[in-house]
Amino acid sequence: MTPKNPDYVTETNRILFECPFITDLGLDVVSLEPGRCETELIIQPKHLQQDGFVHAGVQATVADHTAGAAGASLIAADELVLSAEFKINLLRAAKGQKLKCIATVLKPGNQLTIVESELYCENSQGSKLVSKTTVTLAILKK
Repeated sequence: MTPKNPDYVTETNRILFECPFITDLGLDVVSLEPGRCETELIIQPKHLQQDGFVHAGVQATVADHTAGAAGASLIAADELVLSAEFKINLLRAAKGQKLKCIATVLKPGNQLTIVESELYCENSQGSKLVSKTTVTLAILKK
């Protein structure tokens, strides 16, 4: 995929590093390229629900925000992305040390972009897919 903005890293860094909620959550970027973003989150007690599993809200946030960065990597310099809709499928309970999210643009567009996020939980037995999210991003003028 070809980005409309050759300096797409600036916009994606703004999304990934200037959002106080995401900074507080502890999300880190592993890799970024046009149409794809990979992030990880070291699981802490604050990310868990009452039974010790990663909270569905944490999973949704990681999937949505990583998708936003993947989508933003393809937009023009005078545009921004804003989530219009997302649907998450929680496939299994997430319990482990780290979450890894891989977001890939399925269909870039001028008004809407569709991104898929796959979220894996890593523990001592390996890595398992715990949720899949489809995100619709609205492309807006700044």
